[in-house]
Amino acid sequence: MRNFTSVPAKNSPPLHAMEESDLLLAVRQGHSAAMTELVERNIAAVSRVAKAMLGNTPEAEDVVQETFIRFWSHINSYRHEAKISTFLTRIAINLAINESRRHQKRQAVERPLDGMTLNPQRFPQTVQNTPGDDAEHLHMALQELDDNQRAVVVLRMLQGYSTKETAQILDIPLGTVLSRLSRALDKLKIILIKYDNV
Repeated sequence: MRNFTSVPAKNSPPLHAMEESDLLLAVRQGHSAAMTELVERNIAAVSRVAKAMLGNTPEAEDVVQETFIRFWSHINSYRHEAKISTFLTRIAINLAINESRRHQKRQAVERPLDGMTLNPQRFPQTVQNTPGDDAEHLHMALQELDDNQRAVVVLRMLQGYSTKETAQILDIPLGTVLSRLSRALDKLKIILIKYDNV
């Protein structure tokens, strides 16, 4: 286990003013305050991704925590080829997809014998820049997409990553991002029209 010290050396700039690479170095050197700063800089974005993928659920909160635990436990092998926020988003998306699949398996086991399916709704209470009922409809619609399509929509449309960044985060070809996004947006249009008519 790493031994943490409370603050970086006196000649270092304040943590809030540190460049990402300097902050990463301080974390690698065991400065707990640097890790706290790294979490504070990135927790909102990681939380938005987890909630967009899983809804405002305890599972989404678990994904946020696990994202930072995984990052910290692999801090020395992190190569800093991409921004830390991009790397954390990749971890969060993968964890959320895994959790979503576990949830689907649990639901399949819990289905009643008469063929009726249990379909508890899990969606966040808010979406950035989406008012009232529209936010609820969007969350419900996102939950109807398959995990891979939902991940592309969350990253590209809700988090604002470029198509290239989305491909890098998900580790898939650029063309796959475009095709998944196109199919997902087509499905979302149909689903949202359905909700508007209710």
